[in-house]
Amino acid sequence: MNQDIESILKIRYSGVFESKLLNEIVQLGKIRTCHTGEELISYGSYITFLPLLINGSLRVLREDGQGNELFMYYLNSGETCAMSLTCCLNQRQSMVKAICEEETIFIPVPIERVEHWMKEYSSWKQFVMLTYQKRFEELINTIDSIAFAKMDDRIIDYLRKKTENLKNYDLQITHQEIADELNTSREVVSRLLKHLERDGKIKLSRNRIMIQSAL
Repeated sequence: MNQDIESILKIRYSGVFESKLLNEIVQLGKIRTCHTGEELISYGSYITFLPLLINGSLRVLREDGQGNELFMYYLNSGETCAMSLTCCLNQRQSMVKAICEEETIFIPVPIERVEHWMKEYSSWKQFVMLTYQKRFEELINTIDSIAFAKMDDRIIDYLRKKTENLKNYDLQITHQEIADELNTSREVVSRLLKHLERDGKIKLSRNRIMIQSAL
């Protein structure tokens, strides 16, 4: 098992972490898998580990007081969740939900290791800071989109990010799911998707959206 972890880490993180840190991660001896649609992190749960993604992707969502959800960003291989990191270090309950977009393989790093490595390894500290920076920039883009972009632009951006994340132009998704993640109504989403279909950008069928041209 440790040999498998070592080879995987060398592929994904050899240019990120120093060899001594990679060896410590190998000694954890754990690889976990979550499946499409599985909830890896739940609202209000206490974070006991930080997921280092090896393969696959996670969709991170935020919920308001009325139960409405808003899509925030994707996590891909070679990344981790900044919000989980914050909760880990401050021993707070999770403020986000993370769902597997596809089968996802990750290494769960225990909280105590997260804190220790911040002091021990400069490469880990840099990884953490870059994680915060990237997520902060994505959150700013999300805020800008909500505040300034028209809903049709937001839908186009949502579909573009989803196709790029999954590397798939044939999306299995309902209009209601898009509406939930953009915090709008299904009727608005359906109307705007019909416009995109008339423009030749997408093709619609039941629970399916096929991207026909560049968005």
